[in-house]
This record gives sequence, C-alpha cells and structure tokens, in this order.
Amino acid sequence: MSSDSGHERAPEILMYNEPIVPADFDLPQALETARLRLRPLTIHHAVRDYDAVMTSEQRLRKVYDPGGDWPRGLTLEQNIIELGWHQTEFQLRTSFAYTVLSPDESEVMGCMYIYPTRKSGYDVEITMWVRQSRVDEGLDQHLFEAVEAWIAERWPFVNPAYPGRRIAFDEWRALPTV
Repeated sequence: MSSDSGHERAPEILMYNEPIVPADFDLPQALETARLRLRPLTIHHAVRDYDAVMTSEQRLRKVYDPGGDWPRGLTLEQNIIELGWHQTEFQLRTSFAYTVLSPDESEVMGCMYIYPTRKSGYDVEITMWVRQSRVDEGLDQHLFEAVEAWIAERWPFVNPAYPGRRIAFDEWRALPTV
C-alpha cells in the first residue's frame, strides 16, 4: 500500500481502546470441559496456533468471510504479531481472545474471541472456530454450547451477539451501528 509520498505504509490494524468489562471484574482465565480447555491466547501459543490456522485455511474463510482471503499468505511472524496484539488487548480488557486447547493442552484446536461491538442491541460480538481436523467430531458445536453457557454464567454481558451462529453474518453486517 503506497501513500501519496510514494513511501510504503503499514496496513491499518484495529486495536480497541475502551475496556469492555469493569476494572473490578475477575477475568475468567479458563473454561474446561471433558473435551477442551480455553486459556488466554498468548504469543506462547504462536507455533501451534499457526498450525491450526493454516491447516484450516479454507474453513476459516467460510466461517468468517466467504468473500475474504484471510488467512491466505499469513506467515508465522505475522501470526506472532497478531497474537501479541490479542494478548495486549486482553491485558487492557478491551477484547478477549482464548485459545481452544485439547484437554492435555498439547494441541491448539481453535480460538474464541470476544470483541466490543457498535451494533445496535448488542454489547459484544463473540466468534469462535475449531480446526478442520476436529469438525467431524462435533467439537465446533460443543465449543459453542460451552462458551455460550460460560458467557451467560461468568461474564457481565447483557446481550452478546454470536454472528454466524445465533445471527447470520449477512444479517449481522446489515444491523445499524450506534
């Protein structure tokens, strides 16, 4: 991407600025079921996360943006940068990213994200995915059900949105912003 001066300009990266939970809210550090564990996503997960992303490339495009091309071209270095961003936002309480791990924590099986939203009627946007190799096991539905219950029980959100699950992405994108 070039600027008017002819110099290359870095792509814009969205980083959230306002906390989405109160300062005194005790942030959940884990969700555990017999089939998975959620832990805050950090740069320490970068190599295993990268493997999960790149082996699920086609699935991720369908889950998040059928017209998009992410994660095509993603490098391990860029993934480390992105995970560092997620880790920083978690510390600042402006968004929350969790890695989905196998019960023994040896495999990254996906991710779950809680982002602020400006969509009318909702206070946060929650998305998640599991790696392609785990879809046929029903892990995606298990993750969604576990996360939905966890959010309702442990988090202070009044009306979380689940785009692509409780509301179709096309409907989500068409909602007015506030």
